[in-house]
Amino acid sequence: MRRGALCLCVRGHLWLIRSLKRIGVYGGTFDPIHYAHLILARDALEALQLERIIFVPAATSPHKLEQTPAPAAARLEMLEAALMDDAASAIDELELHRPPPSFTVDTIEEFLRRDPQLEIHYLVGSDNLTRLRTWHRFEELRELVKFVLLNRGAGLGSGSEFPVIERHIGISATEIRNRVATGRSIRYLVPPAVEEIIHRHQLYKERTE
Repeated sequence: MRRGALCLCVRGHLWLIRSLKRIGVYGGTFDPIHYAHLILARDALEALQLERIIFVPAATSPHKLEQTPAPAAARLEMLEAALMDDAASAIDELELHRPPPSFTVDTIEEFLRRDPQLEIHYLVGSDNLTRLRTWHRFEELRELVKFVLLNRGAGLGSGSEFPVIERHIGISATEIRNRVATGRSIRYLVPPAVEEIIHRHQLYKERTE
């Protein structure tokens, strides 16, 4: 591997891309990926002048152990469909290939092992702010990344210690899952290709909280 090159794992294969130095890493279950995820990620890319946003789907979130997400293969398929032809985004599926739960600090250490010169901006939903300091090895993690809060509606006030990317978008994965479970439309909430995958795989047939 060239020194300074970022290697992404896609469909179990390692792909070498050009050297990147300033990236955003966006982790989550993406169950499913929806337009709020995509719009805020793009806003962060532009506001922070990042070279690329790397989406990292989790096998199982350590903060959602009581929930059973859709199969990893289906979530990855939806993510790939949503990001198709988006040159500013990429997917790294490394968390899907190690035992759950998915700890962010392990992922970031792997990114930095590949390229110690990376400047990583870690994108996290503002709803995680109150429990952020309970994350596994948080103090070590905050030394490795620059946290960026993605706020899609909840008031944060002016006291946040982290940069905030804000846009009021009333879309959530929970709402989408429950709309599917009750037979309601999810058009305009997710990309058409994601909606097709949800229906083809018959995902989200039961209501969730």
